[in-house]
Amino acid sequence: MYLTIQETAEYLDIPVSYIHKMVLENKIKTIDDGQQVLINKDQFSNYFEQVEKYRATLQEYLSDPLPPDPDIKDED
Repeated sequence: MYLTIQETAEYLDIPVSYIHKMVLENKIKTIDDGQQVLINKDQFSNYFEQVEKYRATLQEYLSDPLPPDPDIKDED
């Protein structure tokens, strides 16, 4: 499935100007059909997989309790 630059910006929830910048820097692959620039939606699936893995890892890290500190002394 191919998206226009506007549709890609909406899909990724980022500004259109950023999509233009990424296209000009060849960081997003495009196809020019003579009338408009099209972007293959499938190239972002890897990005979303990596984001989900990062979120899961971060959530796991944040949910682990802190270990007791061995240097704490009871001063009562």
